[in-house]
Amino acid sequence: MSFVPVTGPAVFRAADPPREGVVEFTDARRTVALPIRAALPVLTRAHARDDLHPSVGLLSGAALLGMRLVAAGKFEPVEGGASWRVAALDHADRDRVEMLARSRAYAGVDERQAAALVHEVLDAVADAMPRSAPVATRQTASAAGRPTTTPTGPGGRGGPAARRRAGPDDYASRLQSRLARHLSAPDDRPHLVTISLRVEADEEELVAGSLRVVLQVHDERNQLHVCDAALLWTESGPGASHGFGDRARTHATIALRAAAEAWPPLDRLLELRVPDEITLDTDELVSLLDRGVGALHERGVDVLWPRSLGRDLTATTVLDRAPAGRREEPLQEGMLGLDTMFAFSWRIALHGDPLTDEEMDQLAGSAAPILRLRGGWTVVDPAIARKARKRLVRTVKPAQAVAATLTGIVQVDEQEEQVVVGASLLKVRERLLGAATRDPVAVPAGLAATLRDYQRHGLTWLAEMTDLGLGACLADDMGLGKTVTLIALHLHRSEQAAAAGRVAPGPTLVVCPASLLGNWEAEITRFAPGVPVRRFHGSQRDLGGLAGAEGLTGPGFVLTTYGTMRRDHVLLASVGWGLVVADEAQHVKNARTSTARALREIPSAARVALTGTPVENDLTELWSILDWATPGLLGSRNAFRKVWAAPIESGLEPTKARQFADLIGPFLLRRRKSDPGIAPELPAKTETDHPLGLTREQVVLYEAYVRDTMERIERADPSDPATRRGLVLMLLTGLKQICNHPAHFLKQSGTRLSGRSQKLDLLDELVGTVLAEDGAVLVFTQYVAMARLLETHLARAGVPHQFLHGGTPVREREAMVARFQADDEGSVPVFLLSLKAGGTGLNLTRADHVIHFDRWWNPAVEEQATDRAYRIGQTRPVQVHRLVTRGTVEERIAELLGRKRAIADSVLGGGEAALTELSNEDLRDFVSLRRTDLEDPD
Repeated sequence: MSFVPVTGPAVFRAADPPREGVVEFTDARRTVALPIRAALPVLTRAHARDDLHPSVGLLSGAALLGMRLVAAGKFEPVEGGASWRVAALDHADRDRVEMLARSRAYAGVDERQAAALVHEVLDAVADAMPRSAPVATRQTASAAGRPTTTPTGPGGRGGPAARRRAGPDDYASRLQSRLARHLSAPDDRPHLVTISLRVEADEEELVAGSLRVVLQVHDERNQLHVCDAALLWTESGPGASHGFGDRARTHATIALRAAAEAWPPLDRLLELRVPDEITLDTDELVSLLDRGVGALHERGVDVLWPRSLGRDLTATTVLDRAPAGRREEPLQEGMLGLDTMFAFSWRIALHGDPLTDEEMDQLAGSAAPILRLRGGWTVVDPAIARKARKRLVRTVKPAQAVAATLTGIVQVDEQEEQVVVGASLLKVRERLLGAATRDPVAVPAGLAATLRDYQRHGLTWLAEMTDLGLGACLADDMGLGKTVTLIALHLHRSEQAAAAGRVAPGPTLVVCPASLLGNWEAEITRFAPGVPVRRFHGSQRDLGGLAGAEGLTGPGFVLTTYGTMRRDHVLLASVGWGLVVADEAQHVKNARTSTARALREIPSAARVALTGTPVENDLTELWSILDWATPGLLGSRNAFRKVWAAPIESGLEPTKARQFADLIGPFLLRRRKSDPGIAPELPAKTETDHPLGLTREQVVLYEAYVRDTMERIERADPSDPATRRGLVLMLLTGLKQICNHPAHFLKQSGTRLSGRSQKLDLLDELVGTVLAEDGAVLVFTQYVAMARLLETHLARAGVPHQFLHGGTPVREREAMVARFQADDEGSVPVFLLSLKAGGTGLNLTRADHVIHFDRWWNPAVEEQATDRAYRIGQTRPVQVHRLVTRGTVEERIAELLGRKRAIADSVLGGGEAALTELSNEDLRDFVSLRRTDLEDPD
């Protein structure tokens, strides 16, 4: 058929609204009107023909140009959002329009009119193409295993075109990307109306598993002014009964398009001339219930359900004893004993009344989302149907059940669910929450000590936790008497068993650093006279009659070190321990170490961790300690990082921190010296940072080392990150050694030390002042080599001193502590200590000064070292001195230590290892010497 125009330029018109734009073709007999998107294939095929009227050639050329512009992403929504238009045309695009208009002008239509017509066509194509654009597909597997093609579109929308097969191509990708940008932009334009969806269904439709959705329109300012969309679309003008203006139809269309972006089945309403209602089949109804209601609500579109169609099915997670035959033996004994395996299961209720087993079977077996229950029709959310089919979620051990009991939540299929707790666990929760506040237990008769009030409350709490068969972590500050509290707990458990006529609990195993063996033995002998105590260490590694089938020979103490325990854990595991105590439990803060793994293999009726620093770097360390004390409480390490540590450390979920505090609160008791009423007799503690300069020798060494090592780091092969990390750690260590003393970095010995480091000069002044005042001082350094230099320097000056490090034998350590603590002529007033070897467990209250010669990466470690002097028993004010060289890496470390948030959380959490991940530029900035911060080295 040959087409000619009706009347010149009237061959094309864009009706209102633009989605009804049509192209009209005619010949002598009839006129054909096609929607613009249906006319595009006709126009593109007609472009190559020469037997058509020039008007058709003009239209076809404009249509092709419009499609190219849309493919290039050169379009945008018209203000008001009712349509799209071409946009961002460059000089070349405008030239093409002019050339097309000039070449296709014909009689009755000049160049100017042709150009205007071309622009109209371009805008019409830009409006039509996004509504019918081909979409990318993704391959999925059908139930039978055959691949199927699922259309995907912007925001997940799939309209009629999305239901046609269309392979991915560059055009589709660019178009969908541009659409997504426009659709994701916030819509803050004023609207006259909003829409809602009203659900309707008669008995026959419900039996067939389908229902209808009716579109309603509301006045934006008066939501009670509402009418069906059918009325709005069929009546117009000032006399319309619905009371809305004619513009309301356009705004309702905009709102309906936004709703269709949220829930694609509404595309079918957009295809109707009068978008009044659509009937949903089973799949669409499932889609509406599963995700459509929520997605529509986010767009401000409510789904209104009839009262006759109930939506009152609810699912809750119930935690109670596991069904018979599903119980397993728990890890520890106590109130949560052999028959206390628990299980999470789903409880489905209608109007709050739980379903019977028969009704649960009916619900689980139903394939339709509408079910007749108890004489009425009920809409079944797909999520609830899945829970009804699953019934039992999983069985759990006591610690996991207790965790859910305390938090009230459980992770099910990566979703948090509220938990309804059974009666047996409610009693456990009441005891746990009241353990730290209940009336104190009587002080054991065998304890030769007077417990302070907070120590007695600690004993009461530990007694309650171990009686329940749960572990605990006593995290009091250093020096608050954790040792005597544990001795009292051992005596209390023995006396309670005797009073009840039960077999006495097994012996108590204490695992501690080697430096604390003597302290434990002395305090047990002092506070529990007559109680057997033996060491399992060195050559004294005989358990006697404790091991084997005969069980225990007496309720005494066995003391061992972490190293010995790691080597002989198999032998130690053969004893029926009543209690295992991990002192300075931060030694097992990394659950992956062989020491931590060995400790977990030693069974016991109860476990107690003692530490003044339950968290030194990150929350995973606390997980390791509590997971040993009460296995399973916090889940696996990976689950803990995902559910608790990551959200809390990021600071993005404040409710997580509160939930976590509720969870661990019953299992961790922490009191600080600064807490009211804990240790009012402790004297004042003064902390002073001493900023010092570098000598000329140190400046030369520092800058040369930064320059040379940074060059090596920058030349390092990017594919070998281990080499780069090693170089960064070497750089940091070398710079800290230079800051201490040139001889430390140069590995010099026997040379002159005075005058080469301001740190050493200040140390001389401080030690001189301490000795003049008849005081005593602790000097901590993280480097044994630096301590050796200080030892040589003090010996030359005739200053009495001693040095404790990791290689010092246990007996010699105990003798050193005794010499330092002695207040007589034989005492040694200057005590040099390696930070790692002497920073925990020692009681050195004779010292009234503490000097940190260099800075460690974690403030908690330095505080532990300071607490060797600042603890119960200290009667004099304590002066803490920290030596920091200005303008150096030490000053940057001090800044990080001082900032508890932001950089401190991210960098100090990993110490030096985190700094190895800095870029070369950031690393250079971190370590470079800031000479403006230095005094004249002369």
